[in-house]
Amino acid sequence: MNSEFITSVPCLHTERLRLREYRREDFGAFAAHLADPVISAHLGPADGHAAWRIFCSQAGLWLIHGAGWWAVEEKQTGRLVGSVGAFFREESTVMELGWNTYRAFWGRGYANEAAAAALHHAFAFQREPKVRALIASDNASSLRVARRLGLAYETETEIHGKTVGVYTRERSMAQALPA
Repeated sequence: MNSEFITSVPCLHTERLRLREYRREDFGAFAAHLADPVISAHLGPADGHAAWRIFCSQAGLWLIHGAGWWAVEEKQTGRLVGSVGAFFREESTVMELGWNTYRAFWGRGYANEAAAAALHHAFAFQREPKVRALIASDNASSLRVARRLGLAYETETEIHGKTVGVYTRERSMAQALPA
């Protein structure tokens, strides 16, 4: 775990996407996503106040751990399409990956593309030896993303009163150096 004090968020680029810092103007789309009943089935419900706390907490992780969440936008249009994270939970020393694509952008491969960039950053730049993702067994789309990233089921754990699968991947020697 990198304990260096980070004051800026690294900007990552993929073919179609830019992963960048959260901005105040991103909050409306973020809160709407968390209020969506389909999404809250996996992430839990969040009203506007809870969404603000989550938004600020995710942005603040960069200061605490030198890792956190990115807003994901289309390069071509600048539209916000979701968020992706490579971060640490309070009790964990294993970096966790997380991804959310806003419903209007489902089915375009954005979660795969953004999560692959976050995974590369975790292994090549953060030098993490292992990453994990916590995924509910009924979240078929996130399970597909995890498989595409090479994450394998390891065990179950409980988070916020819900049992979820822990999917992990270890860094290979080929991933030890930045590309």
